[in-house]
Amino acid sequence: MTVKTLLTAIAVVALAGAAPLAQSPDPMLGTWKLNTAKTEGSGGVRAQTLTFESTPAGIKLMSEGTDAEGKPMKGSYTSKFDGKDVPWAGNPMADTAAPKRIDDNTYENVWKKGGKVTVNAKVSVSADGKVLTVTQDGTDPKGAKVHTVSVYDRQ
Repeated sequence: MTVKTLLTAIAVVALAGAAPLAQSPDPMLGTWKLNTAKTEGSGGVRAQTLTFESTPAGIKLMSEGTDAEGKPMKGSYTSKFDGKDVPWAGNPMADTAAPKRIDDNTYENVWKKGGKVTVNAKVSVSADGKVLTVTQDGTDPKGAKVHTVSVYDRQ
């Protein structure tokens, strides 16, 4: 076997082994913009952009937008999506999040404030990867019941 043939064989084996790793990326990753026309109950949000980014510490969710009074909102957390509580900065309804992956396109998230559950959320990406839907049920800081179905379009 020549060196050239050996190098070609090694390259083919390496590429074949890497093929499973090169499968489609996580469908959650990317930037999503709130579609207010398709959203049921805004939860006090006029505009919002969510960005999911892969980091060595897990998936980082960053949220920016405008609340019902027109004030800017900004929050974030980083999680391995294993259902464990992580700190959530900038969310008036929660100081921790406990996101847990259900399948490639879905996760559930339990929000807590001072250790008490405030919101249960289910987040899913459509089969075509173009729409993210967030369904939230819980209680706001004033004790009122919250139910929203927020629809986001991939940017």
